[in-house]
Amino acid sequence: MTASATLAAELATDPIYQTDFIKEMLRQTRALDGYGQWDGQTAPQMLDSYVLTRERKRAIPVIGDPDDQVLARVRAFHNAIAVLVEKECRLMARPFVLLNHEGFGRALIVVGKLVVMERTLRDVHRFGFESLSKMKTEADKHLSVALEVIGKYPEVAGM
Repeated sequence: MTASATLAAELATDPIYQTDFIKEMLRQTRALDGYGQWDGQTAPQMLDSYVLTRERKRAIPVIGDPDDQVLARVRAFHNAIAVLVEKECRLMARPFVLLNHEGFGRALIVVGKLVVMERTLRDVHRFGFESLSKMKTEADKHLSVALEVIGKYPEVAGM
């Protein structure tokens, strides 16, 4: 069995790759790939950079500036959440990721005139999750809070 056949079998058996969030993460990662770096790559290969095991995290310096690939991953994560907000509430959601050169800043998702998600970002050069399921859990938390805020203030979100 070839490596690509093994990865295809993994995709067929692992239910995480069938979730809306992971499918959207793949779309967003491809959308932000201006140089074709991910062309021909499988889903596990594309999403591998989002997973920071303890060993990988130890290899990254505590202090550092984020590079373009890390910034693209941060944007893809928040774009995916915004798309899922749009799917649920049928209103346009716009993500804003505002970072300084050292990797500190904020991520916002705005629907109408309503800020439905606000997240402080620190040490973005170490952005990642222990596993894909932890990444999905984090996104689900942000999504549920955003939908709750929209439900509480629908007139502001609809503007």
